[in-house]
Amino acid sequence: MTLPLAGIKILDLSRLAPGPYCTMLLGDLGADVLKIEEPFGLAGRRVEQSQGTRDTGFVGSTTVSERSVAFDALERNKKSMTLNLKTEEARRIFYRLTEKADVVVEGFRPGVVKRLAVDYETLSSINPGIIYCSISGYGQDGPYRDMVGHDVNYISVAGALGLIGWPGSRPSIPHNILADFAGGGMHAALAIMVALWAREKTGQGQYLDIAMTDGVLHLMASLASSYFATGHVPGKGNTRLSGAVPYYNIYETKDAKYISIGALEPWFYANLCRILGREDLIPYQNAYGQKAAEIRSIFQEVFRTKTRDEWFALLRQTDVCVGPVYNFDEVFSDPQIIHRQMVIELEHPVVGTVKQVGISVKLSKTPGQVRDFAPYLGEHTEEVLLSLGYDPENIGNMRDKGVI
Repeated sequence: MTLPLAGIKILDLSRLAPGPYCTMLLGDLGADVLKIEEPFGLAGRRVEQSQGTRDTGFVGSTTVSERSVAFDALERNKKSMTLNLKTEEARRIFYRLTEKADVVVEGFRPGVVKRLAVDYETLSSINPGIIYCSISGYGQDGPYRDMVGHDVNYISVAGALGLIGWPGSRPSIPHNILADFAGGGMHAALAIMVALWAREKTGQGQYLDIAMTDGVLHLMASLASSYFATGHVPGKGNTRLSGAVPYYNIYETKDAKYISIGALEPWFYANLCRILGREDLIPYQNAYGQKAAEIRSIFQEVFRTKTRDEWFALLRQTDVCVGPVYNFDEVFSDPQIIHRQMVIELEHPVVGTVKQVGISVKLSKTPGQVRDFAPYLGEHTEEVLLSLGYDPENIGNMRDKGVI
């Protein structure tokens, strides 16, 4: 089977969630991803992936280590090589890898790659076709350029955090989905694909500056357009899509669980009212104030008469926009999730059968594939060096000197 990105070589210098998620997306679709990692113990600290600890063992390490690697979806379909880029010898190796690479991905603070001499200017002089993607919180320029941060900070600046929650409550932190994964990793993968296509037409590589804060704000393009047009300031629970109306809301059910209703269109709202036995409310979908509060109260009372799953079974058959609000452990047994192969089972040679999240991009003729489990730190260092022409004695000397 031909994978769509087969033959694309990516050097991944990233550490935290956005970069690894980006290269996971590309690796699932066939890209050859080589992680360039810091030799363990070199700096006296290791960073952890925000979705689990990056394994620091080698082949033959403990069962716990084997298990953490087997279940690590973010690092699947990749190889790992250790290089101490603070040494000239390691940089020479990286430059040789750059000669045949298509993409470099990095997620350091602005200025770090320049100090390490693995920045775009340096690498593009070696390979003019290189596509170099930097992922950072605020971008490579501007007054916040050098600020440290994490997802919660970026969604704060972009305005997303202030919109999440109920009126009068403190903002609710939505895990690290918006900035790290959507605003960062997914935007970076999109930018890389566009740059690869542009290179097909121009023959030239380019530099990609991905700021997670930019990405989060871009995800709210519709809200921003509405604000620019009307001057209305969206806030927690005061828009149609954040809980201000009874027909697009969340309701508690008989079993103390929740059901989500999204009856935006008039015909869906009418269907909802009929199945709830309140056809008299159909003319009042766009009511506000006291009438809207009354309708919400009626809906709350009715939804408490059945369990979540009873309501879902009933409403899904009557052309009503509905969804059960799952606890996370319920998601992976949902029949739609299973049918769409968003939970996959893989056979690990040591751990046995493991589950991972599936591939979300469904291509009919060139689908993605999970080909390899996450690598151990430095698992492929020797293999890569041998392919570059280094002999075992040179490799041993480099290991002794802390180059690898």
